[in-house]
Amino acid sequence: MIRENAGKPFRRWLWTLLISFGLLRLATLGAYPLADTTEARYGNIARLMLETGDWVTPQYSHGVPFWGKPPLSTWLAAGSMKLFGMNEFAVRLPSFLLALAAMILVWHMAEQQRSRDHAMAAALILATSALFFVSSGAVMTDPALSAGTTLCMTAFWQALNTPGRAGRLWGYAFFIGVAVGLLAKGPVAVVLTALPIGLWTLLQRRWWDVWQRLPWLGGLTLTVCLSVPWYALAEHKTPGFLDYFLIGEHWKRFTVPGWKGDLYGNAHVRPKGTIWLYGLACSLPWSSALLVYLPKREFRSGLLKRLSIGDGWILYLTLWATAPMLFFTLAGNILWTYVLPGLPALALLTAEVMIAGSGLSGKPMAAFKALSWGASLFLLIFAVALGWIAMGNGPAERSQMRLIAAYHGTRGPDQEKGHLIYLFKRPFSAEFYSKGKALLARNFKEAEKLLDDKTIDYLAVQSKNLDRLPEVLTRRFNTVYKTEEYYLLMEKVASARAEIDLKNDGG
Repeated sequence: MIRENAGKPFRRWLWTLLISFGLLRLATLGAYPLADTTEARYGNIARLMLETGDWVTPQYSHGVPFWGKPPLSTWLAAGSMKLFGMNEFAVRLPSFLLALAAMILVWHMAEQQRSRDHAMAAALILATSALFFVSSGAVMTDPALSAGTTLCMTAFWQALNTPGRAGRLWGYAFFIGVAVGLLAKGPVAVVLTALPIGLWTLLQRRWWDVWQRLPWLGGLTLTVCLSVPWYALAEHKTPGFLDYFLIGEHWKRFTVPGWKGDLYGNAHVRPKGTIWLYGLACSLPWSSALLVYLPKREFRSGLLKRLSIGDGWILYLTLWATAPMLFFTLAGNILWTYVLPGLPALALLTAEVMIAGSGLSGKPMAAFKALSWGASLFLLIFAVALGWIAMGNGPAERSQMRLIAAYHGTRGPDQEKGHLIYLFKRPFSAEFYSKGKALLARNFKEAEKLLDDKTIDYLAVQSKNLDRLPEVLTRRFNTVYKTEEYYLLMEKVASARAEIDLKNDGG
């Protein structure tokens, strides 16, 4: 174990920064609306689960099953909203707690392998990585996957290096992590752990240790008991789920460019190898530290030496950090969030480079100073960015929260409740914030049918489609609110009453 001493002033400042990042993220979870499309979509799926009481099959919309992802993230978000109400804080809280769990595992791993100062540095590097910070307060499935894979990778290492009963318990924790991954995103979780662990075991020739130290029979039984029942129930309740999820989502999505079978969106076609660029961007600012050292011959030779000797710690971190990039290199459809499971390892590896001698040999104080300055700068940047978003800019501009609030605010107490109808397109955030009450008219005929009632109705129209409204509709409505993207139109009281009278006379 390496004992690096950051010194009391730096240690106190690093603690302050680490706590500040946590408080900033926690305090701003409810400060801005859910962003379309990802956050609002998963938030609405969780809302539907809570509303319908169906905890087996997540629903894309009422009566339409969502087969795209397993339900762990939805369970957590729906449970949180049951406790804290249907709001942004509640639906984002599980992602924050899952990120915190990943940081605790990284801390424990670094402290056991190196020192407490090293653990603090690794945790701070992880907390300030761009994608990790964003995902720790976003409604998505990736934080649950990352928590599961981090538990797997931490537990595997600890099981091999911890004697006695504690090591055995870590072995069972490994299989719990596999179950978490299977319920978070499916078989991809197994691949993202089996790939680095398999390569490391092969290169280190530790097959016998792996066989002896992990409770394979009991562990696999535990994984099956925790994860397989849901898969069986989901297929029984909505036949066809397993075919779509296992073949479509886990094979065709990644091997068929522009895959057209996606039931819930569009395939994200990117040039092969783009995942490596995502990896560099999503791990900023700390990926830049690795890029600074890579051109140095002394660093490269030292790193290669450490990859091939010792207990395999550096090799383990390298394989873990690059596993998502290796796996998705040839994939035709990828998202930037796919690199998240590798960020905990990258944080540990960056701490090694900066502190443990690979990069700043013999100068740990310089490393801690660079770390504190870099984290301080990004704390300021993240705080400003979150404040800007909370003021209604950036992703908040696309949310329908303000329009829905305007719809509720403009209805007088003496008015009979009317419909809110979205013309041509209804964003997910409209469903979330209206609690499923906002209707969708795919064409003018459907809109006219919904408007054919005795209430004062509202029409939400994208700005680009406003000129497409036929004259019969434009004469029937007044604009009462508008955003950058949408107009909220209110049915004229006189027109509505006149039409009602005409219908009554005709009857």
